[in-house]
Amino acid sequence: MPLANKNAALVTSTAIALSMVAGAAHAGGFAIREQSAYYQGMSFAGYGTTSDSISSMFWNPASLISARQGLTVETHNTALLPYSDINGTLSGGAVGTSSIGSGDIAGDAWLPAGYAAYRLNDSLIFGVGVNAPFGMSTKPENDWAARFYSRSSTVFSLNVNPNIAYQINDMISIAAGVQVQYLDVSLKSADATSSGFARSNEISGDDIGFGVTAGITVKPFEGTEFGLGYRSGVSHELEGNLYASGATSAIHLGVTTPDMINFSAKQKITDKIRLLGTIEWTNWSRLKAPRATSDTSGATLTTLHFNYDDGWFFSLGGEYGFNDKLTLRAGLAYEISPIDEDIRSTRLPDNNRWWLSAGASYAFNEHLAFDLGYTHIIPEETEINIDSSHQDYKTAFGNYSADVDSHVNIVAASLRYKF
Repeated sequence: MPLANKNAALVTSTAIALSMVAGAAHAGGFAIREQSAYYQGMSFAGYGTTSDSISSMFWNPASLISARQGLTVETHNTALLPYSDINGTLSGGAVGTSSIGSGDIAGDAWLPAGYAAYRLNDSLIFGVGVNAPFGMSTKPENDWAARFYSRSSTVFSLNVNPNIAYQINDMISIAAGVQVQYLDVSLKSADATSSGFARSNEISGDDIGFGVTAGITVKPFEGTEFGLGYRSGVSHELEGNLYASGATSAIHLGVTTPDMINFSAKQKITDKIRLLGTIEWTNWSRLKAPRATSDTSGATLTTLHFNYDDGWFFSLGGEYGFNDKLTLRAGLAYEISPIDEDIRSTRLPDNNRWWLSAGASYAFNEHLAFDLGYTHIIPEETEINIDSSHQDYKTAFGNYSADVDSHVNIVAASLRYKF
């Protein structure tokens, strides 16, 4: 292979690996908050406290104490309807200048989640949740200006989380559980060495990892409740392939998903009105500089520098019991992204955002209930500025500056059945 092509292949491989983890470390798009139609209607305010829904076990397994005697099952389905359009200019690089827009890069998604709980006795409750806590799907136009930085991105996860909750007394309950998580990643970028840049380079890999969950709920007074929940990070050693410049190499890349701590509160105001709130911290800053290595030689192919901040989420919501069957909800939240303009990638141009939500529950009888939630997400003004000479990029593709137009609509529904 000529020296120029070797250098181009190395640059392309490095950029693909960088884009992969940049996409993986995305709080708003890669970490999926939408695990409950019940709490969707309140912008997830109070999700770590007890309620009629056992879906709160995702954030705080101690909330399982709300499960009644016998078996409770729930199925939640969420439609994510995002829109994200990137328009900018690539310039100053070896591949020429282009201002072709991305089109809508965001892919619609259906997100299922399921929960079951069985109260063994007055003190012990067993629960299990099956979720997709991480995922994304983006695909810009094939010939868009930043195709050398990203062409398509797909992330899929499946997490099984069994828990045991113990009710110490009427005031305090504790819980712990384990996570078994499957993660699969496939990302593509344009191959600068191919004719007309038609070919795509791709990095892909999958792995199964393990983690834990824990939580506590405290009810100090009648009508007042606090919940503290923890979900650990899950360490993955993604085993897969790098396809670059027509050649395939076996690789592995260590990625650890962030751990999360949340604090929730619920206060009864009247017999019909309840106020709820949540503060959530996500440890994205643990992703500093993971290394992509070759399966053949064990050599480090590239060190990826992220320097992310931690993510924060603040929500406030309320419930109104209209009658014995119908409950109405609303909520407002503000999310602080760990990604700013200095490190924002083209795969998922994340930013701080506002959540506006409304929802309702209807109990058909003492066994069967239905939940509906809707959220509209409004991101703050978002820009991408990739400096190809920056020490964390070092590519020959050129500088890319762009504006991002985006929003998200979310519709969620669930059925809850108590045997």
